[in-house]
Amino acid sequence: MARVVVSLKIFPADIDVNLDALKEKIRSALPSYASIYKFEEEPIAFGLVALIAHVVLPEDLSGGLDEVEKRIQEISDVSDIQTVMVRRI
Repeated sequence: MARVVVSLKIFPADIDVNLDALKEKIRSALPSYASIYKFEEEPIAFGLVALIAHVVLPEDLSGGLDEVEKRIQEISDVSDIQTVMVRRI
């Protein structure tokens, strides 16, 4: 079964958000079929740092990315999410 890696840019709600704690919240919020490949941090402006989460999903799962985005958006420390890239592995 093929898989895809989705890169999501996740913006914290405030510059004071603990990014390590946010990473753990994101990890625990994912559905069972999704997993984190890695996180990167990207400085935005004025002390705000966005997380780039590389999430591995099964390719043949319909609506899988929507569920992942919905669960991450429900985290109180998350302000916005952008899909940066989707690629097959």
